[in-house]
Parts: sequence; structure tokens; C-alpha cells
Amino acid sequence: MKEVVVEVIGVDPPCGRCQATYKNVGEAASALKAENINVKILKLNVQSKEIIAKYGVLVAPALAINNIVKVIGRVPDKKEVERLIRATVS
Repeated sequence: MKEVVVEVIGVDPPCGRCQATYKNVGEAASALKAENINVKILKLNVQSKEIIAKYGVLVAPALAINNIVKVIGRVPDKKEVERLIRATVS
């Protein structure tokens, strides 16, 4: 089974856009289990100094896959998340 770490970077408490991003990542992760891809989802705070230093992200929501930022400042839909994860593992 392939392992992928997806980090949803947002505000705390989460705004509607951050919640939508987390939901779409969860739905994509469920769909990808059938393809033998295990997705670990982490929620990170965009206001954390460590996250800003690590990724340079100042706008939420953002999405990082295996420590590489793929989306900043918008909500990716489920299909886009699936595509980004597949591209990471292939």
C-alpha cells in the first residue's frame, strides 16, 4: 500500500473554506483506498510560526502533499485532490 501525507493548512478555529478543503481531502482519501493508496490527513494552523517557516504559506486554506505545497488560497475539489495525490505516488 502506498502512503501519502496530506496536510490541510488553515485557521483555527476552521473557517468554512478550510472545513470544505478538509472535507474534500477526506472524501478523496476514501476514494483512493480502493486504489491501494493510504492517505494520512493532518490539520495544521496557518498562523503557526513553524508552519509559516516550513511552507511560507500565509493564506488559508492551503494543501501540502508529502511536504510540498500544491494549493494556496482556494478550496480544491475532491477530484483535484485525488489527481494531486495520484501524481505524487506515481
